[in-house]
Amino acid sequence: MMKAQIDNPLLKEWSGPYGGVPDFTEYKISDFKPAIEFAIQEKLEELDAIADNAEKPTFENTIKALELSGEKLDRIHAVYGIYRSNLSTPEFNVVDTEMSPKLAEINDKLYQNEKLFLRIESLYKSDESKKLTDEQQRLLWLYYSDFVREGAELKKEDKIKVAQINQELAALFTLFSQKLLAEENDQYIELKTEADFEGLPEAFKNAAIAEAEERKLHVLGCIGNTRSSIEPFLTFSSQRSLREKAFDIFVNRGDNGNKNDTNETLVSILKLRAEKAKILGFNNFAEWSLSNKMAKDPQKTLDLMESVWKPAVEKVKNDVSNMQEMAEQEGGNFKIQPWDYRYYAEKVRKAKYDLDQNEIKQYLQLENLREGMFWTAGELFDLGFKQLFDVPVYHSDVRVWEVNNKNTGEPIGLWYFDPYARVGKRSGAWMNSHRDQQKINGKVLPIVSNNCNFIKGNADEPVLISWDDASTLFHEFGHALHGLCSNVTYPSLSGTSVARDYVEFPSQLLEHWLATPEVLNKFALHYKTNEPLSQSLVERIGNAANFNEGFATVETISSSFVDMKLHLTTEVVDPHQFEKQVLEEINMPSEIVMRHRIPQFAHIFSSDGYAAGYYSYLWADVINADAYEAFLEGSGPFDKVVSKRLLETVLSVGNTIDNEKMYENFRGHAPKSDALMRARNFPVEN
Repeated sequence: MMKAQIDNPLLKEWSGPYGGVPDFTEYKISDFKPAIEFAIQEKLEELDAIADNAEKPTFENTIKALELSGEKLDRIHAVYGIYRSNLSTPEFNVVDTEMSPKLAEINDKLYQNEKLFLRIESLYKSDESKKLTDEQQRLLWLYYSDFVREGAELKKEDKIKVAQINQELAALFTLFSQKLLAEENDQYIELKTEADFEGLPEAFKNAAIAEAEERKLHVLGCIGNTRSSIEPFLTFSSQRSLREKAFDIFVNRGDNGNKNDTNETLVSILKLRAEKAKILGFNNFAEWSLSNKMAKDPQKTLDLMESVWKPAVEKVKNDVSNMQEMAEQEGGNFKIQPWDYRYYAEKVRKAKYDLDQNEIKQYLQLENLREGMFWTAGELFDLGFKQLFDVPVYHSDVRVWEVNNKNTGEPIGLWYFDPYARVGKRSGAWMNSHRDQQKINGKVLPIVSNNCNFIKGNADEPVLISWDDASTLFHEFGHALHGLCSNVTYPSLSGTSVARDYVEFPSQLLEHWLATPEVLNKFALHYKTNEPLSQSLVERIGNAANFNEGFATVETISSSFVDMKLHLTTEVVDPHQFEKQVLEEINMPSEIVMRHRIPQFAHIFSSDGYAAGYYSYLWADVINADAYEAFLEGSGPFDKVVSKRLLETVLSVGNTIDNEKMYENFRGHAPKSDALMRARNFPVEN
């Protein structure tokens, strides 16, 4: 290894406790390119060594060897991903644009290595495979099926074409993400007079003032173009014209005909996906994408969406009728528009249930809720949390906890928490695994992170978040627990490495515990008095639990319909026309806009992750609703027997078992969709 490479901190093994941690104090953006290029070459040499092994293929010399290959690249990729999502800068974007296709090329060289595939195929079809453990058989099946799915059996010229498409897609994903982030960073709403603050909660007003100061704007306040800023503004601002402006900049991200317009980029992505699917032997990209999902068939997802869509639209009609009546009572001479929806929904909630989100928010302190998540994980899964102060972090906002078995004190992993919005950080909330749990050659502890975009506000005040944001906090922590509780041998089967339409199940399930009286009474404490929520307020929260469920369902499922239909077509689309046509076909209520319009649909255009897969949230919610009823059928949300079974049959087993079988091991039957209809208070057909 050349000296420059020896000195490159990204190529060094992680050192320190817990099996080593990334040392962010040493890394520089200029280190990435040489480190990635070196690690790629090393992995390719390792793959060739496995493929060229003259010995008969065995699990040890083929599959286990593959699991152990590319350790340097995995470490670098973890750090690279952190920079890409949390610390994006023009300097990093230059590296990202160049390196993304090279990183994509690795998969092509893996899946198109003929000698390697022949070894896997030989082992998979041999009698020897039947002597392997269940987990080893599952891993062997996964390798074999992934190789076939990615084109290992194609003719040489088709393999070359698929590889070219994958590299072009990687570059386009990066371009789409960079454009969208730039659009969000560059746009905001200025609050110029005291009247512009009317209706805003005090804490949110202070956050807007702080945002303007941080951006060095000569105005009173600023509303950034992120969901965590725009949605509360739309909910509380009494200035209708400003609400419309805020709504417009949010729903038109990537669709402004400027240098950051994403339409041309996403059309190219769709075209390449359709071409790739055809080469791989599928009619369209949706069929290829679902070939390794629980749903399998795109029509099954459309049928599920349709079954929930109709009652949701009816619910929206009733809700809008109530909002329209209230607007007219206030003297409003207008039809409810999308920028009015949240504002008047909040007014109706207050009138109908005597429940004011602003009132609830005063009890939802971010740090208390984080402690509430820890307590919930302790009650359900015997987990303990100890904050660490000597682990290097990539930003001063980030904090780290050791996660352990609270009975034995034995560490099971590390949890990084990056809660606040900032320039250079992508919007939304997500979980990342920086190191997967495994015990292939000794115990390796997982390192996971939760990343959010809460508004920090003043340094001397607690951060107050909305009920929706609190639900998101618990949701992402559910993903983290899935990674942390993993107890498998092989990294490819670890934690959240399950089918995309199953991975959202544990995260959506954990959302239920936010609303439990046990969590609310202990951790929903008023930020000034430290008093818990009154019993009356807890009851009112329970009574209003399904309020606005029609809106949330329509907003999300409309995006799912558009995503699936985009990937069922093989024709070149005009994004505006296509979106309009699909929404007309499904009778989209005019008062609501898709949660993710096509030009900003990062779930499906920043990677292949959720492409033809946004339905997964609904699919997993069917499973989640059915699973939560297991607790209700027992002694309640903290039933020890049910939570132990959830840990042993779902959270700890990763992808070592077929996902449908895994769920049946927990529940005793396949998930029933009528549980979702009950959970959302929609009518259930007999």
